[in-house]
Amino acid sequence: MPLAIDRLAEQVSDSARRLGIHQYDVSGSAVEETSVQVEKGEPKQVKASQRSGVTVRVWNEQGQVGITSTSESDLPGLELALQTALEASQFGIREHAPDFSPEATALLEPLEIPNYDIEAVPELITALADAEQQLLASHPAIAAVPYNGLARRRSEGFYLNSAGALRSEKGSYASLYLYSKTEQADRKPRSAGAFRMAHRLADLDFSGCVSETAEKTISHLDYRPIASGKYLVCFSPEAFLQLLGAFSNLFNAQSILDRQSLSTPESLGTVIASPLLNLYDDARHPANVGATAFDGEGTPTRRLPLIESGVLKNFLHSAGTAKRLGASPTGHANLGAKVTVSPHFGVVEAAEARSELNLETAESVVLIDDLQALHAGVQALQGSFSLPFDGWLVNQGDRSSIESATVAGDFRELLRNIVQVDAIAQITPGGIAPAVWVEGLSITGE
Repeated sequence: MPLAIDRLAEQVSDSARRLGIHQYDVSGSAVEETSVQVEKGEPKQVKASQRSGVTVRVWNEQGQVGITSTSESDLPGLELALQTALEASQFGIREHAPDFSPEATALLEPLEIPNYDIEAVPELITALADAEQQLLASHPAIAAVPYNGLARRRSEGFYLNSAGALRSEKGSYASLYLYSKTEQADRKPRSAGAFRMAHRLADLDFSGCVSETAEKTISHLDYRPIASGKYLVCFSPEAFLQLLGAFSNLFNAQSILDRQSLSTPESLGTVIASPLLNLYDDARHPANVGATAFDGEGTPTRRLPLIESGVLKNFLHSAGTAKRLGASPTGHANLGAKVTVSPHFGVVEAAEARSELNLETAESVVLIDDLQALHAGVQALQGSFSLPFDGWLVNQGDRSSIESATVAGDFRELLRNIVQVDAIAQITPGGIAPAVWVEGLSITGE
């Protein structure tokens, strides 16, 4: 840090010329990161790292592609990577071989990404220890904050190719995580957590993170079992985005081509959700602390409609998937041994304003705050899920913590059974969304 992008482009061009390489591209990043954890006011763990990664692709005269990755961004390292990729291209695929994104040299819309220096470690430890102490002091039952973390990160990313593309960006963010645990005689331990992100330490909402963690933890102290059955469920913004993320293959063009998706190419234009739901992927959203202007292939990012009024509008594409499916790249590619496709920042909105349902008047509503065991409880290719959760049974504003339960169903049916998307959205680590209400979900008490 920092990378001299212009100089890097010149070095790669000179090396490629010496090696007889006519077509290539390079994508990479450099990251500087410091993170701390505390326990009872004392440092528990301190980590600091500086790392870089570069992916090089080379096309030979037969159009085959060789790919290699390296952590070296100096001239000898890059020249070796080019040579290695050239040699690997002899074994490259001929069918559906990747090519440059047609938008790699397109004009980038301006995107302001703040970039601040990382604060000193003692400052991070002091800030996190203060937050831990405030949380411990908020209620006698809160005995520990076993999981916590404060991290600061700065990064630079770039993309360049032999057709003249040259893109770079810098950014920084701070993140705070607090997770508390209770101890009470003859009662089960209860836990809750909260997360905050900002571009720098001074902008982190420490008090909000402490308050949210404390309020959730305290609300779970008086827990009760819940009878199994079908319930009207209100997903918190974070819980609904968690579920969307678990079934993101629905929108992933590479997964569709690999037949590892709930969608097919013919799914576009079909109704897959309630007409109340709009869903976008927007890497450039002002609330996205990790905003990025371009993807690993140099394609500009954008606000992409995925679902509008319940209709599937677009898939997430790389240059390769777009070519195969007759679409345009969408700015969601990641370079590696294989080009992959992934979402950036989910934005859930109400296609139609409704406010008939609210927690102050509704009866027997299960409010799900956080889903657990997503790695084990989701069958992404079948569309089914069965997940433990933290939440409450709500009756006319009176909340009772649910002792232990799972929510189960089919994701496609869940999308169709949405009965309300609230108007007020909340920023979460993975996107921005309001609460989403779903009718007739199965809740199993334990």
